[in-house]
Amino acid sequence: MKLAFSSNAFLQFSIEQTISRIAGLGYRGIELLADVPHAWPAGLLPEQKQSIRDALEDSQLQIANINAFMMNAVADPRQPYWHPGWTDPDPHYRAIRREHTKRSLRLAAELGAPHITTEPGGLLTPDQSWEQGAKIFYDEIMPCVEVAEETQVMLLIEPEPELLIETFEQYLDFAGRIQSPWIGLNFDIGHAYCVGQDPQDWVAKMAPHTRHYHFEDIAATRVHRHMIPGEGAIDFDATLRAIQATGYTGWITVDLYPYIDQPDHAARQARDFLRQRLQAIGISESTS
Repeated sequence: MKLAFSSNAFLQFSIEQTISRIAGLGYRGIELLADVPHAWPAGLLPEQKQSIRDALEDSQLQIANINAFMMNAVADPRQPYWHPGWTDPDPHYRAIRREHTKRSLRLAAELGAPHITTEPGGLLTPDQSWEQGAKIFYDEIMPCVEVAEETQVMLLIEPEPELLIETFEQYLDFAGRIQSPWIGLNFDIGHAYCVGQDPQDWVAKMAPHTRHYHFEDIAATRVHRHMIPGEGAIDFDATLRAIQATGYTGWITVDLYPYIDQPDHAARQARDFLRQRLQAIGISESTS
């Protein structure tokens, strides 16, 4: 297993500064935020892409994933992270999400990232049923699946509390409608815990679909607020053992976007805790 940290906690720093800081904290990977101020694809010039490549090379950091979930650049007044959504009643808003996802897939191909993560459908309106939302999501995401196949970049759906796809059963239902090997799962252990699905109980079942993990802790209340690993109620030992048993050797990205005022502290504390747990249960952290 390899540890990475998401750049979404470093919104007060440029992407070049962020890459340097994350590498300096001992991580070998970075989840690159496809959003302002780091790598908003619609406004990213060739010179800026090269600057990202140069910073990664200088810091010997690899891209673990590209986060195309958050869209602060749109400045949607309803919510800055998951609006515009895949299931928005207005097709023009949906188009913004769709085209952003296409651009993010192409950016991933240019930068050598293996996959991107996206919203699992959006917030349903009071007059939308789950099936209606799923149909809209399917129609909107299929053009992106074509781009994923063309670029050979995985498009990962990340179940999220309160959005269309919250549970692993809903993910399996939806993913089963898409006949493409380029669709996969971003397994966020905190999101699973929030909806009553303790991650260690689902790792093996979801392993055929999982291409990347997000790690954060959640309080025992199961309220959706990302916490530094070790400060909440998730059983990390059991979860790590379950992941190890599947033979997974990919990236585990720490996702602590609420800590923009103290990103270095959060990243350092998470790194120390996870390394301690890996060592305590006899799992080696890969450095390559």
